[in-house]
Amino acid sequence: MPFSLLPRLVTDRVTDLSPRLLRDHGIRLLMLDFDNTLVPYTTDEPTDAVADWLKAILQSDILLCVVSNSRNDRVKKFCRRYGIDCITHARKPFSKGIRQCLQKYGLPAGECALVGDQIYTDVMGANGCGVVPILVKAIHNHNFWLKARHVAELPFVFAARNRRIDHEKY
Repeated sequence: MPFSLLPRLVTDRVTDLSPRLLRDHGIRLLMLDFDNTLVPYTTDEPTDAVADWLKAILQSDILLCVVSNSRNDRVKKFCRRYGIDCITHARKPFSKGIRQCLQKYGLPAGECALVGDQIYTDVMGANGCGVVPILVKAIHNHNFWLKARHVAELPFVFAARNRRIDHEKY
């Protein structure tokens, strides 16, 4: 797959991704980053909006799987609570976890998307595996390193500005 740091779609929150939008983009499986995409790094409790969104997606025909680099048990605890499959120790941007998810569901990469908050792990990993990369804003950049990473990603976010989801349509 070609190397790219540009997401295919950009939006503010994971909750902006409706089943209709995903279907319109040919997506049948949505891989979810965990930290700073679904919940902040410091908790496994989603906001009411994220909890409601998860329930709505789970009731649709879109499949969900958390694909996280985390080694923390709170990811598995969260996924059990919501009835979502998960793959931890994914090693994004490397293909290990993404390929494991693709194999588990038996779907072609082009019918799958990975939504996350980081260019250098989530977007790069998705692009490397042929999966649709969807970039969301980080929930909370709570330390210097997360803020510095965000600044380093700004040129790529700017380059992808025309890939923002049209919320009027969905």
